Amino acid sequence: MIFDTHAHYDDGQFDEDREALIASFAQAGIGKVVNIGANMTSSAKSLELAHKYDFFYAAVGAHPSEVEELDDNAMEKLKKWSEDKKCVAIGEIGLDYHWPDPSPEVQKKWFVRQLELARCVKLPIVIHSREAAKDTMDIMISEHAEEIGGVVHCFSYSKELAKEYVDMGFYIGVGGVITFKNGRKLREAVEETPIERILLETDSPYLSPEPYRGKRNSSLNLPYVVKEISNIKGISEEDVIRITEENAMRMYGILMEV
Repeated sequence: MIFDTHAHYDDGQFDEDREALIASFAQAGIGKVVNIGANMTSSAKSLELAHKYDFFYAAVGAHPSEVEELDDNAMEKLKKWSEDKKCVAIGEIGLDYHWPDPSPEVQKKWFVRQLELARCVKLPIVIHSREAAKDTMDIMISEHAEEIGGVVHCFSYSKELAKEYVDMGFYIGVGGVITFKNGRKLREAVEETPIERILLETDSPYLSPEPYRGKRNSSLNLPYVVKEISNIKGISEEDVIRITEENAMRMYGILMEV
């Protein structure tokens, strides 16, 4: 079944129909979802969702745009949450230079601190990197992130950089952008990346694929992403679903059901 490795169902855009929407997933072929923390509040809500729904899991962490709320007490809280049996990753963490704040120095400090947390609790990382390719890679190399492992979510860089991440043992997260007319760079990266290193994701409620671009996204739209990857890789949609599910289970350390 389809594994949505990155979603935000705690987002307010789902307040009106969250339960009904999630209840429809199984019939639509959605087998598992990881709800990703972006700050302290959403990390806590991600764990709540993971405990409410058997097929949901959680990641806890602070998005680079939210790191100014972090301090030593917050890091202790994240560490405690990370020990929950339904928590499968630290994320989303990283660097985002699209906006001027927080400053790059502040973002780098808390990126490193959260990498250290992931190493300490032995969980993979979910990386957010936007307009910060060099600094992200430099930190990951200096901190030996290859020993931690994880995924570069919503991959937006070149096929060459994708190969560098794959060579470090990382996965690349692929979502609705691959269906966009201006998604050529991502299509090239997917073409060059082994299917065994690709994960499906939505980033719901954001980044809906064509033909729903600009509307609220959900895991129900992942078949459009599957179809595009199938066309690029020249393999069946069933193989895309099966292999990316196996990839996600392996990365997140979730046992396959027999």
